[in-house]
Amino acid sequence: MNNGLPLSHPYNLNRLGQAGDEVSFTATEEDRAALARFAGVLRVDLFAAHVALRKPAPNRFQLDFTLEADIVQACVVSLAEVASHIEHRFSRELHFDPALQRAKDRPEEDFLQEDDKPEEIDSLHYDLAAPLIEEFVLAIDPYPRAPGVAFEAPQETQDTPENPFAVLKGLKSGL
Repeated sequence: MNNGLPLSHPYNLNRLGQAGDEVSFTATEEDRAALARFAGVLRVDLFAAHVALRKPAPNRFQLDFTLEADIVQACVVSLAEVASHIEHRFSRELHFDPALQRAKDRPEEDFLQEDDKPEEIDSLHYDLAAPLIEEFVLAIDPYPRAPGVAFEAPQETQDTPENPFAVLKGLKSGL
């Protein structure tokens, strides 16, 4: 595990040539169980990834990810198992800057980035699984429902709600 993540797939970007590289991997049963615990789902039946890596400049890297996952969650209404398929494509651009390693002592606000800027990295040893796990968790439906299940609110038994100050009114008359 890396940085508390349930899955790790390290890649040395230093060995990437101008021709690029392609990496595919599938999570093992043990990794899928750890992913399920991490993501808060009942099961992860499939977690497969494909990453196309390119090196447009000596210190820049373009990573195109394809994630495919099958998960089982509990329905928020009936707690029945709900199967979901996730297919997600996304890209990350990385910029290697060895000076970042020395600059880590600076305040946090110096490291805030805009979304359209490349991700700054201080090491050429990059974990390909980290962005996949991040996107996987974001793609999970937070309120899964089994087909045909609808939430019905409980009926109110009182026509008028009880006044929260009714108890105080009784105390005043007892004085």
